[in-house]
Amino acid sequence: MSSSPSTSGIAVKTRRPLIGELIELISSMRFAIALLAMIAIAAVVGTVMKQNEATNNYINQFGPFWFEVFRKFGLYAVYSAWWFLLLMGMLVTSTTLCIMRNTPKMLRDMRSWRENVRATSLLNFHHKMQWRAPLARTALAQQSAARLVDAGYAVKTVEREGGTLVAAKRGAGNKFGYIFAHAAIVVICIGGLLDSDMPIRAQEWFAGKVPFNGTGLIANVPAQSRLSTSNPSFRGNTLVPEGATSDSAILNRPDGVLIQDLPITISLKKFTVDFYTTGMPKLFASEVEVRDNASGEKVNAVIEVNKPLIFKGLAIYQSSFDDGGSKLKLTGFPMAGSSSTTFALNGEVGTSTPLGDAYTVEWTGFRAFNVENMGNTQDPRAVTKGESLEQQLSATLDKHTGSAARNANNKDMKNVGPSFTYKLRDKNGQAREYQNYMQPIQIDGATMYLAGMRNSPSDPFTYLRIPADDEHGLKEWMRLRAALHDPAMRTEAAQRYARRASPPSANAQQIQQQLQASADKSLTIFAGDGKVGGFVAISRFLEKIPQAEQEKAADVFMKILNGTLWELWQVARAKDGLAPATPDQNHARFLQLSTNALSDGYFYGAPIYLQLDDFTQVQASVFQITRSPGKNVVYLGCLFLVIGVFSMFYIRERRLWIWITDHADGAEALMAMSTQRKTLDFEREFENLKEKLPQSA
Repeated sequence: MSSSPSTSGIAVKTRRPLIGELIELISSMRFAIALLAMIAIAAVVGTVMKQNEATNNYINQFGPFWFEVFRKFGLYAVYSAWWFLLLMGMLVTSTTLCIMRNTPKMLRDMRSWRENVRATSLLNFHHKMQWRAPLARTALAQQSAARLVDAGYAVKTVEREGGTLVAAKRGAGNKFGYIFAHAAIVVICIGGLLDSDMPIRAQEWFAGKVPFNGTGLIANVPAQSRLSTSNPSFRGNTLVPEGATSDSAILNRPDGVLIQDLPITISLKKFTVDFYTTGMPKLFASEVEVRDNASGEKVNAVIEVNKPLIFKGLAIYQSSFDDGGSKLKLTGFPMAGSSSTTFALNGEVGTSTPLGDAYTVEWTGFRAFNVENMGNTQDPRAVTKGESLEQQLSATLDKHTGSAARNANNKDMKNVGPSFTYKLRDKNGQAREYQNYMQPIQIDGATMYLAGMRNSPSDPFTYLRIPADDEHGLKEWMRLRAALHDPAMRTEAAQRYARRASPPSANAQQIQQQLQASADKSLTIFAGDGKVGGFVAISRFLEKIPQAEQEKAADVFMKILNGTLWELWQVARAKDGLAPATPDQNHARFLQLSTNALSDGYFYGAPIYLQLDDFTQVQASVFQITRSPGKNVVYLGCLFLVIGVFSMFYIRERRLWIWITDHADGAEALMAMSTQRKTLDFEREFENLKEKLPQSA
């Protein structure tokens, strides 16, 4: 018979299962602190970097390379990035495991009286006291217990061999603070996850939902880009014009939009907006009727900022306001070629209008009034000493109007009237955005029309200033612009200038011919070749002259140009059957400003100028509609957090033991007291009990 080897006397060390070690790591404090640190860093990134901006804004700010890098890490939508949601989920898991591990221990400790303490252990306490009393052991125990109860302690008396132990405790609910505080983290995170876009992401991952990135009516968006009314959580926006209804909301996604079908229909009866004198909105409110699509129940309400309507589990907030499709009547002026024939055009904000075969006008916005800071309107062409000739002549379209929002206390705030914005898109899909004011504006003592232009939505508007004529219109400037691009009219103007400017002399005819040639050349250079004209073309021409002679040549060139432009204006007026303009100071000022505007017109980049003649404004309200099942969960978590913090900081756990033994003269007592945090209040309480407990009855 074989025998197995004996293991007696040998210590066998067993290894904890891997799953146990993993659970201990995840539920540890160091793991939770690491998660909180990473979440804090992510929150800093989400605060510093603007979230959910247009893609072009990020490309312009960071460049194509870093744009792609940051996009891969989801930094443009940190709080909905997969890694941020993973961190939140891990924090919930870690805190939950921590609660599960430690709560039973805490509850057992709260219920425990720790009556197994020994007298020798009590002697090692820092806060202790001994006394004798002429009472029997049982009587002293009853007296001490009664006095502790009177002091607010829960008391338990335990009879032991050789003595009686009085165990007392107070503030055991302090441990509820740790339980509730940790539970609050879990509950708040769960509530936040419920109100995040996790339900929408789940539908994109598992239900085949795809963001829509095309154009067209909301009703025509396909089913794979629409979310049902049973979607548990969402946050979207809807624009409702006055007198119109909406039963869907738009949810912006990184690569398009999703359409959220609503179980309700919102009807906007009236929109009201009041403004401060600075032009900032003071109050905007919407009178709405909301109908439940299933039951037909209706409710009428006024929705204001910070005063939402709660209906059928949906919260409807007043987010902002916009144009709801204002009707515009306009006159179009050619900005290229020698034609000055105008044409009528109608537009509606939110739609587009074909403009021949080459362009399409997309009407993007309308404002009934604009409050601007008119106190600082220095002419951008003011030349400072030391500027080069090219800097002086090539003044570009770089003047902006002020912003009422940035000059809230400026006394020069004025309403400059209606404006409208539109995009002019060519057949290749390229577009520029324009902003034109309906009425002329007083700038530097002159009345001008402002025509704004920008290449990108992230850029500010730059404005072309067109001087108003004697009738406060644009016809005279447009007439001069068309004449400048007519070679026959330029030649006639050069002839008239040469006849007027030639001095009487023996060789007057030769001088006149030379002046005519110079005048015609100056107009031709200023008119440009279709790509470059104005002061830029003049500066390039003067660069060919020796530098020592440039300043003198420029002075002569500008005198000839100004005189010839005056004659060109008179030729254009005569062609249209008008009398010559009076050569006075006002008309000289008009011609100077017109010359600047003609030069800047090459940077305007549009074949037409649109002038607003009349409008019918239609207001629209932008509502934010949310379904937030996690909101009440977060409120519950906040309640837990308040209870937890209050319990941890304002409830102090104290433990007290009195070991009573018989003595020849009665009984002898040994009292010891402990607490988790030694404070001045604890010291005072200990001193009070030292005086109260030994007192005779």
